[in-house]
Amino acid sequence: MLKTLTNAILAGICIGLGGTVCLSVDNSVIGAFLFSIGLLTILSFSLNLYTGKVGYVLENKPAYLGTLGIIWLGNLVGTGVFALLLRFTRVYPAISEKASGMVETKLSDTPISILLLAVGCGLCMYIAVQSYKTQTDVLKCLLVVMPVMVFILAKFEHCIANMFYFWLSGSFTIKTLAYLLLMTLGNSLGSLIIPTANKLTEKRNS
Repeated sequence: MLKTLTNAILAGICIGLGGTVCLSVDNSVIGAFLFSIGLLTILSFSLNLYTGKVGYVLENKPAYLGTLGIIWLGNLVGTGVFALLLRFTRVYPAISEKASGMVETKLSDTPISILLLAVGCGLCMYIAVQSYKTQTDVLKCLLVVMPVMVFILAKFEHCIANMFYFWLSGSFTIKTLAYLLLMTLGNSLGSLIIPTANKLTEKRNS
């Protein structure tokens, strides 16, 4: 459990790293490309990111749900730690202001919009993680970077990245938490689209 939590905190820090560079550049395409350093690092060092693990819930025993809960909390802590440390740097004022604008847009959105945008992100995340596991070196890196760029440029909602933006902007409220849980649900549903379809196909063919 301690290792699971530690690796989840580290994953949250990696997402904070990606979020920081994404907020630090003016070009959205470059920012989306550089954000992928977070997921590439997480996959390379086998760290625990909720949105990278939830797509495999059908392959595991019910106790895996508890593990996912620990990972989600660890990611929350990791993104918070990274955001806190940034407060002591010169880059904080500019990126926190940018994060505040993003958060305002998210919190003014409707719940159904947030849910559907989170589903899209979950699908992208499963594609990225599964591709890393199954493809060859060059192709797997490309298929990690591309889905990450897609979900950022399409403005899909990633619950862990949003944890970082919420921490960075000091925007944690009851509404923020509710939207974060809604994003988590959407990411979970999106991550399960492909594995669920595969399971159903296997049953029909057996």
